[in-house]
Amino acid sequence: MLLMGSATKLVAPKTKTVFIEDLPPEEVAKHAPEPAGLVNLGNTCYLNSVVQCMRSIPQLRSGLRAYVPPPRSANSLAAGTASSSPLLLSSLRDLFESLDRTTNAVPPSNFVMATKIAFPQFAQTGPRGQPMQQDAEEFYSNLLTVAGGEMRGNCLTAGLTGGQSAASAPTPEELDGAENLADALFGMKMEETLTCDEFSSAETAAAASSDAMDIDNNTALVEPPVTSYDLHRKLVCNIQGGSDASAQVNVNHLSEGIALSLSGKITKHSEILNRDAVWTRTQRIARLPPVIVVQFGRFYWKATPDSQDHAGVKCKVMKPVAFNGTFDVYEFCNEKIQKVLKKSRDAAAQEEEDRIARKLKGEDEDEKMDTSEAAGEEEDDEEAAEMKAALAMSLQTEEETNEAVGPGLPANFQGQYELFAVVTHKGRDADGGHYMGWVKAEKQNDDAQKIADTDEMNDDWFVFDDDEVSPCKTEDVLKLKGGGDWHMSYLNFYRAKK
Repeated sequence: MLLMGSATKLVAPKTKTVFIEDLPPEEVAKHAPEPAGLVNLGNTCYLNSVVQCMRSIPQLRSGLRAYVPPPRSANSLAAGTASSSPLLLSSLRDLFESLDRTTNAVPPSNFVMATKIAFPQFAQTGPRGQPMQQDAEEFYSNLLTVAGGEMRGNCLTAGLTGGQSAASAPTPEELDGAENLADALFGMKMEETLTCDEFSSAETAAAASSDAMDIDNNTALVEPPVTSYDLHRKLVCNIQGGSDASAQVNVNHLSEGIALSLSGKITKHSEILNRDAVWTRTQRIARLPPVIVVQFGRFYWKATPDSQDHAGVKCKVMKPVAFNGTFDVYEFCNEKIQKVLKKSRDAAAQEEEDRIARKLKGEDEDEKMDTSEAAGEEEDDEEAAEMKAALAMSLQTEEETNEAVGPGLPANFQGQYELFAVVTHKGRDADGGHYMGWVKAEKQNDDAQKIADTDEMNDDWFVFDDDEVSPCKTEDVLKLKGGGDWHMSYLNFYRAKK
């Protein structure tokens, strides 16, 4: 008998083949094409949509992991006065971890219960006992209020450093008064300036009041501007018009609505006139955060004096308001912040001009050289450029190098933010309808193309319709501007662009 083949011993493969069906659920979730959704427990879409958007904020996740609830005394437990805030934050942290460990929809039972305990208004029911629809922005604001009261110290440091060494923690100059993670991560220090319209000039002052004239010096007193500072955890895009009720301005873009909400007219007492006068209110950002949330003012209260109960009705503004994937805050900042941002912008513009000039001369650093000598020359050019940049930085004054515009922001920040999450509302009823969350995918494909006739990259996104999760694109998100019965943006989440 003749045998064919080799008699050598069979060797097992060096790398063992592992099928996804054999992996534990937490490993399957890491490789799943779509993240897990949240089960709707009865009109909890307002909560589900906000949670999915906030889940994609790594600084918040790091801060929650470092959060340790304060010990509760025996007296507070016996009296039933223990704070519900630790339960709310702990359940939110556990909910984030549960979503990371599975591909199946997660019922947020504990977090919904903690929310209703912390905020009884969210436990309201209808005539038939069904849970009532709630406002997603109201839930977001209340959640940040709790985080602001609890997440201090280690939570603040861990959130802004990603749990790394405390040596990279933000300086007091960067924090600029922010004492908790909510204020450092979402809060904006707003500079408000009030200017009396009736004393805008010396001539106006003299004409308005004869007492304002100094006869000896032939000069007029002018009402000095009043400047104050406040903390805001969101910007508002005013869709109806200005910040005062009488303004009627057509708003078509996000930037127009924000500009109107940051200015307006008020009535205030004038010390010079000794009576009430009209003042112009102007707000500007004096400290920037890593994350900016913009609320579209789509809901408002309309008085109904002719109705039987005169109670009024809550209405929704359906008009379209466009927005982009990049949000530039430069025009909304005060002069101090603009001065710092302009330095980074000018440096980036000069770098781009130099790159274009090198490319036109055939010296583009991305161009491949055919000879090793040319490659060596390119390396020498890069080293020379690095030395030049280092020398320029060393020659900067201490005032220039120590300027800060906010905590946790990237180096050479230019004031541009990228859209990474959106909460939308569908329906004409302000007390009903349906909320959904739209979140930018963490991992993007390298073959992403630009949207036609724009500079926007058509990146990958996910839309969270409670327990149903579907892929979508940037072009789908930019269509959420409103104007019909489809979903329209209500809360836009932006993060600092690197």
